[in-house]
Amino acid sequence: MQTGWSNETLREIFPAIWDGFIVVLQVTLVAGIIAIVVGLLVAIGERNGPAWLRRPLSLVFQFIRNTPLLVQVLIVWTATSLYINPDWSAFAVGSTVLGLHYASYTSESYRAGIDAIPKGQWEAATALNLPSHRVWGAIVLPQMARRSAAAVGNWIIAMFKEVPTLFIIGVMEMIAEARAFQGQHYTGAVEGYTLAGLLFLAASYPVAVAMRRLENRLAKSNF
Repeated sequence: MQTGWSNETLREIFPAIWDGFIVVLQVTLVAGIIAIVVGLLVAIGERNGPAWLRRPLSLVFQFIRNTPLLVQVLIVWTATSLYINPDWSAFAVGSTVLGLHYASYTSESYRAGIDAIPKGQWEAATALNLPSHRVWGAIVLPQMARRSAAAVGNWIIAMFKEVPTLFIIGVMEMIAEARAFQGQHYTGAVEGYTLAGLLFLAASYPVAVAMRRLENRLAKSNF
């Protein structure tokens, strides 16, 4: 059994880790779309929805926000396998749960962006008797998007780094690939995990820097 670092092992494991990295990107794309869209719908529903909708919506997403992602993944995966459709893939279930989990955070960022809009603009829209779709489409959403863009971007980066949690249900991302290689060859743990960490760093660091610059730029803007 190999006990030290091996460049040969690194070369052998690289294709599997790269495949896992592609899976991470795919999960992030699907879950990111869910987090962005559902988070926006939740923020609007909690802010402007009917009373019968606001309370249950708030309770559901409070539960999601205040319980561990791992627990949610295991609950949904087990319930799906036993009671709904055992043929649903781990990728589909994991991406959906991850997206909904982070939708609970993006919705708060959207809500903060909505609440930051000056009260006078709401009053002016009411005085002008603008229809609701016009108020939201032309006044509220554009300003909210500028205010919340950086925060939502940071949540997507955080979500990207949470994808390895899904190995618990069999999503073959980088950590799962490293574990599988180690199980088959009894070596490669250090090389695999190190390579996975470097790929996470290479993908997330430039985006994090860009988000920080965007956040600073928006903070200095007047709108």
